[in-house]
Amino acid sequence: METNDLNFNTRIDLEHLKNAVIQIKEELSKIIVGQENFIDLLMVALLADGHVLIEGVPGVAKTITAKLLAKTIATDFSRIQFTPDLMPSDVLGTSVLNMKTSEFEFKEGPIFSNLVLIDEINRAPAKTQAALFEVMEERQVSIDGHTYKMQPPFMVLATQNPIEQEGTYALPEAQLDRFLFKIDVGYPNLEEEILIIKTHQNRKGVLPLTLIKSLLSEADLLDYKSKIHEILVEEKIMTYIAQLITKTRNHPHLYLGGSPRASIAVLNASKAYAAINGRDFVIPEDIKKVLYPVLRHRIILTPEREMEGMTTDKVIEMIVQSIEVPR
Repeated sequence: METNDLNFNTRIDLEHLKNAVIQIKEELSKIIVGQENFIDLLMVALLADGHVLIEGVPGVAKTITAKLLAKTIATDFSRIQFTPDLMPSDVLGTSVLNMKTSEFEFKEGPIFSNLVLIDEINRAPAKTQAALFEVMEERQVSIDGHTYKMQPPFMVLATQNPIEQEGTYALPEAQLDRFLFKIDVGYPNLEEEILIIKTHQNRKGVLPLTLIKSLLSEADLLDYKSKIHEILVEEKIMTYIAQLITKTRNHPHLYLGGSPRASIAVLNASKAYAAINGRDFVIPEDIKKVLYPVLRHRIILTPEREMEGMTTDKVIEMIVQSIEVPR
């Protein structure tokens, strides 16, 4: 009787969504060892309709994880390698003269896809970076007086190396703010390193992409994304989000705090995180889980704290501990 009541009270059927996420994680685990948090956050961003900036040293599976995730979803995928000589037209597309009709025709660039992987995003100059502003925020491209809409779903996965300085350009704050998450990918531990070596040995030269199956159709993905909007968020949870973000704006260790876009990002991401865990309501733990990747690229430390070795994650932790969790 109790079980029936429980089923009756469930507002949204999230069982299929939760199972789909589990299946995708199992599929990726054929190749990717560890990185559970990384994959969780990628799934959250996908469902929350957000873009992701992935930062880590070379060789920690940033690019391959993004490519394999794209393979599990039956949508279009394109990859753009950013270089210092890349022009905006190389990304967005350009108008080409058709000799037969004597008219200009627009040829779409590689950004016109569903999942777009931008490798080493910080290698392109400011002009090319600026070309991404409109398409990331408004899901459209304006060229020669015409506007071209992106087909949903649309998601940018960008990678960057944190230690290289030569031949790189710092991403503008306005562009960083357009990423839902910044995910830091670290080194594996000893046990994971051993498993990585064993997995590679057992593949016997078989390419990773050939081992991954498509599990999620485009229609299913769009259906799951629509369910995220229905996740319940109580007023005290919204107040908690607002308190956390507001605190970043007057914190003594921070030169720049989070904008209202950060508040919306926390709200959307926490709803998606609740959904992949089979819940149709947000709890404070969901907020804490997504707060770090939402804020770490949006807040800037004061020069004094940066020189002392303070990190944005430490400041976020201080803010979380300073605000009472709603009950």
